[in-house]
Amino acid sequence: MASPAADDYLKTVYAHTEWQDAPITPSVLAAKLGIAPSSVTEMVKKLAAAGLVSHVPYGAVRLTDAGAHRALAMLRRHRLIETWLVQEFGYGWDEVHDEAEVLEHTISDRLLEGIDERLGRPRFDPHGDAIPDADGSVEREPFVLLADAAAGHTGRVLRVSDRDPDLLRALEGAGVTIGTALIVTGAGVRLGEKDTALPDGSDGVIWLSA
Repeated sequence: MASPAADDYLKTVYAHTEWQDAPITPSVLAAKLGIAPSSVTEMVKKLAAAGLVSHVPYGAVRLTDAGAHRALAMLRRHRLIETWLVQEFGYGWDEVHDEAEVLEHTISDRLLEGIDERLGRPRFDPHGDAIPDADGSVEREPFVLLADAAAGHTGRVLRVSDRDPDLLRALEGAGVTIGTALIVTGAGVRLGEKDTALPDGSDGVIWLSA
């Protein structure tokens, strides 16, 4: 199962449960990958036969230990490349995902190690996702989704989903980036002394420190 497609499946399964607990189903996996459900069914069967996922018909898809190890290796590549593109080439955080999707399958382990060293061993990518260590270990502090945060909650922005580049640009324009301190209000958030109404959909893509 040494293929970019298999790696993308494993990476997507892992990432789905990084910031929430519900396991991924084949239909959700198909939607995230933009692939027909029938194609997902066939690939999941192959991944299961290779010992990389566990799955029962109509049930959730879960990574085995071997699958998680491989997913973390790919996420390390993807997130280091995103960080490299932002820090070294001036890319915006809304521009790096698609570039990293291509480059993660092509660069050598030697180059990846060189990138990590040059960047100073970063712990998080431009969107706040943890960059796994070379051994697969991940550090992450307690978090809460903005949609679930009570009015009055004070926290730092830990992560913003990279699924919608337009929303990333809108949030940056509103003054929200990784590390931004804010207070949740009934009508939006307070940034510094200013009450701000965030763009539609923001409460489902921003995670705060708990």
